[in-house]
Amino acid sequence: MQIQSAIFDIDGTLVDTNDAHAHAWVRALAAYGYKVPFEKVRPLIGMGGDKVLPEVAGISKESEEGQKISARRKQIFLQEYIPHAHAFPGVVELLTRLRKQGLRLAVATSAEQDELQKLLAVIDPHAGDFFEQISSSKEVQQSKPDPDVIQATLQRTGFGPARTIMFGDTAYDIEAAGKAGVKTIAFRCGGWSDKDLRGALAIYDDPADLLQHYEESPLVRGIE
Repeated sequence: MQIQSAIFDIDGTLVDTNDAHAHAWVRALAAYGYKVPFEKVRPLIGMGGDKVLPEVAGISKESEEGQKISARRKQIFLQEYIPHAHAFPGVVELLTRLRKQGLRLAVATSAEQDELQKLLAVIDPHAGDFFEQISSSKEVQQSKPDPDVIQATLQRTGFGPARTIMFGDTAYDIEAAGKAGVKTIAFRCGGWSDKDLRGALAIYDDPADLLQHYEESPLVRGIE
């Protein structure tokens, strides 16, 4: 079955920011008295704050304290980490090739909308032009690994899940996409092992690695 459309995660998949997100959480939590080690936060990156805060601090993101910590995290990330962020090799080339092949593209991310715009700008000033639809955490009730953001993207774009591929870098991407009936191509560049990504249809080092093996990939050979 030939793929007709693709949904992209951004952090850790197209832009090298997973460590930065973890450090921002650690610093924001510490500012409010929560001493949480980087090693505890890092495996949770890929989820939204609605999942991270209850896991590491036992508080709701919607609580007054949760909102303050979340706001501080965003401030740290945008002001101190985004200016130094970079896209992984081959991102623009991959997006260009997919569009040339005729695939329709969208974004489904646990990032918030203002962060997402900054992340896209890291890729290219016109990176947003590659995508028909951009869905962020603010538009859904639950972040990954719940399927809400994937399902919302499918509904808004009219993409058929059986002919859509998800590009992600975490087990949360694979789980969320799977619950929505979408298979995943995973990248190791987000820091997860092949064992963690074992539910993916195929695994590559990064976008550049996929480009090198493009003709043998599910993008050309289709989904069995």
